[in-house]
Amino acid sequence: MTPTLQRLASDPTIDGDRVVAKVAWRLIPILVTGFFVAYLDRVNVGFAALTMNKELGFTPEFYGWAAGVFFIGYCLFEAPSNYVMHRVGARIWIARIMVSWGVIAAITACIWSETSFVVLRFLLGAAEAGFAPGVILYLTYWIPAAQRARILAGFLIAVPLGSAIGSPISGVILSTMDGVAGFSGWRWLYFLEAIPSMALGVLCFFYLTDRPSEAKWLTAQERDWLEAKLAEEAPPGAYENYWRALADRRVLTLGVAYFGVVLALYGLSFWLPQIIKGFGASTLATGFLAAIPYAFGALAMWLWSRSSDRNGETVHHTAIVCVLGSIGLAGAAYAPSHLLAMIALTFAAMGSVAALPTFWTFCTLALGPADAVVGVAVINSIGNLSGLAGPWLVGLIKGATGEFSDALLALAAGPLLTAALILRVGRGVSSREAPRR
Repeated sequence: MTPTLQRLASDPTIDGDRVVAKVAWRLIPILVTGFFVAYLDRVNVGFAALTMNKELGFTPEFYGWAAGVFFIGYCLFEAPSNYVMHRVGARIWIARIMVSWGVIAAITACIWSETSFVVLRFLLGAAEAGFAPGVILYLTYWIPAAQRARILAGFLIAVPLGSAIGSPISGVILSTMDGVAGFSGWRWLYFLEAIPSMALGVLCFFYLTDRPSEAKWLTAQERDWLEAKLAEEAPPGAYENYWRALADRRVLTLGVAYFGVVLALYGLSFWLPQIIKGFGASTLATGFLAAIPYAFGALAMWLWSRSSDRNGETVHHTAIVCVLGSIGLAGAAYAPSHLLAMIALTFAAMGSVAALPTFWTFCTLALGPADAVVGVAVINSIGNLSGLAGPWLVGLIKGATGEFSDALLALAAGPLLTAALILRVGRGVSSREAPRR
């Protein structure tokens, strides 16, 4: 790092926390809203399945597999998408992603057969590929490492909020729109929940800023400090090579670790409405009850990420909540009452989502800024393969046994795998973490 950059990064007249807060207030609200509608378009299939499966004759085994086909397209195109975004800029690329997935999500309302459902799930995944890892990478262009877990939580909180807020909305649409204009409620669900993503894509094109150097909403002094601070954290010799990232043992290990927590996250998300419906709840009540685990998950994610930032520690913060999620899933598998099952499912959701910001902060720290260009996308691609495996596994076990108990127990193994691997990889990285002052 040059003396000039060192001087700018240590400028005593700059309040670093204030600059980061200014960046966060500018970028996070629109990114959170975008991820919220992305996650809603991704998992609203769980609510559509309450009536769609019967109408179209889908079995549990087929539904579990076909819903997860989304992640085949998602994983195939994710790393290339991140690489393109790094080259052309976030403003153009994120806008393209959002508009294209919105169009395909709306077309899903027209499915008529197993084949049409599978094709559109694949295309939806391909269209959305790169959004989440792209934003995670984008934030490394703007947020210093010491504040990153907290800011990432501000973005990733859209995962539990997508279910906490989206579940009641989906329940209301299914209950009130069924038969309107001669269309089933699940068709209206797909169509209406796709509109916001297209509108937000257009807004992102005009609103986002690619790099701090282009941010006219920061002062020149603030821009200089932020760029110098981020340059200070960039390790020497970092790479941007696509193929090298694919062969990096750190990336592959972290990808498998992410697979474990996502196995629980999506295995639960795609089936939770049907699990709760099995308690005897109405469609409308199912929408509100399904919001409870993720409302608590959003709170846990926010508080836990702040604890991670205060202590400058991500490894044990990730492992602890993964174990909590695993215990919750195992407890829900054989809970003696519906109330205890809901409590256990709430702990499962809390553990699964609270691990996300600390996990990704650890990844960007372990890889370094340049390696993260492709590394984050590769990790996310490997991990999201469990978005196919988790729902499919639940469908297979449910179809074979007629119950969800054994399926939830199988999902519980995923977060335990994540905890074990993150502790192993973290041995060489935790010494570089520093508490936030």
